[in-house]
Amino acid sequence: MWNQNKIWIDLDNVPHVPFFVPIIEALEAKGFCVILTSRDTAPMRELLDYYHLESLRIGGSFGKYKILKIAGTFLRAFRLVPFVMRNKPLLALSHGSRAQLLFAAILRLPCLMMTDYEFADNSLTSLRSVWTMVPEIISDESLGVTHGRIFKYPGIKEDVYVPRFRPNPALKSELGLDPHELIVTVRPPAVEAHYHNSETDELFRVVIDLLAAKADTKIVVLPRNDKQATSIRREWPEQIANRTMVIPGHAVDALSLMWYSDLVISGGGTMNREAAALGVPVYSIFRGKIGAVDQFLASEGRLILLESPSEVASKIALVRRYRPANPPYNGAKALPSIVARIEELAHDLSSERLVQGMDHV
Repeated sequence: MWNQNKIWIDLDNVPHVPFFVPIIEALEAKGFCVILTSRDTAPMRELLDYYHLESLRIGGSFGKYKILKIAGTFLRAFRLVPFVMRNKPLLALSHGSRAQLLFAAILRLPCLMMTDYEFADNSLTSLRSVWTMVPEIISDESLGVTHGRIFKYPGIKEDVYVPRFRPNPALKSELGLDPHELIVTVRPPAVEAHYHNSETDELFRVVIDLLAAKADTKIVVLPRNDKQATSIRREWPEQIANRTMVIPGHAVDALSLMWYSDLVISGGGTMNREAAALGVPVYSIFRGKIGAVDQFLASEGRLILLESPSEVASKIALVRRYRPANPPYNGAKALPSIVARIEELAHDLSSERLVQGMDHV
């Protein structure tokens, strides 16, 4: 018997943790029981502890090679079976967890898969047990989903949690951020992602060299894993030694860091959109296919796309910015819209299960 009140959320990547925190709180306030699983990586563990979230941690990083990613996804899906069968949730929910999608395919568990990048591999979303939820600015056609089970919400996913953000002043002293310096937060490319493009690596090197040559500039680099951090330290030892470049030794409050930065430069993904939501000047060095969300932000002037090394120097404005006491409040409709859709789907599934149960009486 599936639990009519239980929703299973799988946290597949670090940015999904702050995104789901307000969703979890809203669902629990409506009487749902939310159970969590997550990938078992050091950054994920630190962030879960930061938000005081309990989860079953299964499967770490699978590396950059496709065959290892596929094998790791199948293994992780298999290892999730005992937990899910023991809890019997009504609905599975994630922001692109392939292991959860695979699980849903095998056991026909209803699954709501959220995404905000239409060029990711969405092949499993065509399954009859899967619903898809995306920002309104992403077209149905671009998703390649034919069954029509698509939900939309206003704004972007960062609008769900960024409005709750309040800066943490302690971070400035923790990282040694001098108010007289130009502070730049840099996020390297996701070299192990399936969408990685080597052009992004070249842009990243040009960006670091440009920033390192400017006096009174502090570069705070947020590597994606320990291997990448080691590589960066090896390539720019002088900048690390004289503290021109800082790599935090543990997970930091990235929103506060960006808020206290004068600009953000990132290899794509969530950090670009978080900076845009905060109103911080942000430059993308991502060179894969540009999704509808980033195209939208670029059209509004909230995100600047860097397409070649020559544009690094010509487009990036290395200037101090004025910041109000708190970020602008945007995207008030995103969270209630998402929660309402989840509640609606859960209600429909619960009613359907009840009818199926009565048919077998």
